[in-house]
Amino acid sequence: MIVTKLKDVLGTKHDVKAKTWNSRRLVLADAKMGFSVHDTIIKAGTSTDIWYQNHLESVYCIQGAGEVELVDSKEVFRIEEGTIYSLDKNDQHILRADPGQDMRMVCVFNPPLTGEEVHDENGVYPILDKAG
Repeated sequence: MIVTKLKDVLGTKHDVKAKTWNSRRLVLADAKMGFSVHDTIIKAGTSTDIWYQNHLESVYCIQGAGEVELVDSKEVFRIEEGTIYSLDKNDQHILRADPGQDMRMVCVFNPPLTGEEVHDENGVYPILDKAG
């Protein structure tokens, strides 16, 4: 069994910070679970362009509110506490957090992230193995 506490991830290399978000990576590829799990903060009033061409992702909002816009169709989906969305077609999207309160999300990736990934200029995570 694997037990991970958020407090043990904070301030480590698995507490990844960017301009618009902070991803606390709880379960990674080395756990050999077939997915990874992240506790992610989306900073209030920000917008992030994301395109996971190599990963499928489900995102469950547990705090705050905002919206996801699909780039191709221009569809906009309201996201608030208790909402889950799944990017089942490697959808290019824009995630926007409402002003005034951060969004807190639980994110699940398949294939799992190693913990070393960073978004490229298109918002894409590369496929990495332990060797990078």
